[in-house]
Amino acid sequence: MLVTRRTLLRTAAALATAPALRSADHSGLITLSPSPEDLEMPVGGFMDEITPQENFFVRCHTMIPKVSLADWKLEIGGLVNEPKAFTLDDLKKFPHVTLVSVLECAGNGRSFYQPRLPGAQWQFGSVGNARWTGVRLRDVLAKVGLKPDATQLLMDGADVPMGKMPDFQRTLEVKKALHPDTLLAWEMNGKPLTAEHGFPLRVIAPGWASDSWCKWLVRLEALDRDFDGFWMKTAYRHPAQHVAPGTAVDPKDMVPVTDLNVKSVIASPEYFARPGAVTVVGMAWSNASPVTKVEISTDAGKTWALAKLGGTPTKYGFRRFTYQWKATEGDHTLISRATNAAGQTQPVEPEWNPNGYLYNAAQPRSVRIADAREGHDSVGLPNPPAPASYKADCMVCHDDHMMIQQRITRGQWDREITKMTGWGAEVKAEDRSALLDYLAANFKP
Repeated sequence: MLVTRRTLLRTAAALATAPALRSADHSGLITLSPSPEDLEMPVGGFMDEITPQENFFVRCHTMIPKVSLADWKLEIGGLVNEPKAFTLDDLKKFPHVTLVSVLECAGNGRSFYQPRLPGAQWQFGSVGNARWTGVRLRDVLAKVGLKPDATQLLMDGADVPMGKMPDFQRTLEVKKALHPDTLLAWEMNGKPLTAEHGFPLRVIAPGWASDSWCKWLVRLEALDRDFDGFWMKTAYRHPAQHVAPGTAVDPKDMVPVTDLNVKSVIASPEYFARPGAVTVVGMAWSNASPVTKVEISTDAGKTWALAKLGGTPTKYGFRRFTYQWKATEGDHTLISRATNAAGQTQPVEPEWNPNGYLYNAAQPRSVRIADAREGHDSVGLPNPPAPASYKADCMVCHDDHMMIQQRITRGQWDREITKMTGWGAEVKAEDRSALLDYLAANFKP
């Protein structure tokens, strides 16, 4: 029997639906959504090889749960010989392991897809690199004894779905769960996990996208089949084969997101620099195959030169690169392109994904070389009156931050309303037309 989060809420006094206060100052991050929190690291954050907690991006599908460590336990059941519940002190009796690994949202880079896609419009910074400390998941599983027919490990956290949103549950392949680098972590950069990053315990699945790094972990259940929950069968999937940009793909014809792609970001210069010697600095990362080469173009991809790799080489972490550029006045397009040990290289054109996942094209960056900086106009919030259904149907799980960043077509908004009603939004038939008119008029390309 699968144990749902709602069942756990009835029996575990450790959980509460009220959001916890953030335990790190994220004032320097870019707010895509304040509630639930989606906070992006600015490009300048890529100067740090190990991302400080205050600069580390935050991705939440729900409000941050408040967990009482005194009452918290991790339950492990399903196809195991001896179901058990572990306190954090129990887990800390296992041998400790520290691992450096990138954590990246599957939707990082979604804003660069063309045609545009709905969803959180991450640019470069829904990624960070941290030093995680905990225990090997396989050591804990050995205590309960996985049965031979177990193939998947269902993960469940303490977060509570909003409205009729499906419970956020994902599975981890047993093969990945038993890998020596897969951890149950309670520390990030030598400090306890913050509330927004999964306190008191989260899964560390290095080389895989963050949807497999379950936060606020309270339950693991061994299964002998694929889990048919929404977040495995419908969400976080990508086409099994290459498809043309703009192609709609049925979820059944896609596969779950797992491995990350090789990727790089230029941190400096960000937008402007003075003529003369300019050091191009950035970070590159990959999946389980480490980065071995980074190339730089300062002329929009016409020519390429090798960058110098520095920093501390790690299997899963950031790899710093630098390139010495003699910059002349004018507008230039810089591009970085990384390659890993498996021979995977960032493509010039992105591989299409109708959900906006796993973007890793070599991303052009416009840089102006001049003696003076020029300002930029800012875009204000749309101000026409919204229909009552906008607040009643959309603002239950979002706020204007999520809407403003979309900039999608009327047809895309029409499909988005259909998708959200499938996720639990209670849009009445008589309200749909006015809601679509408002969204299409105020949040258009």
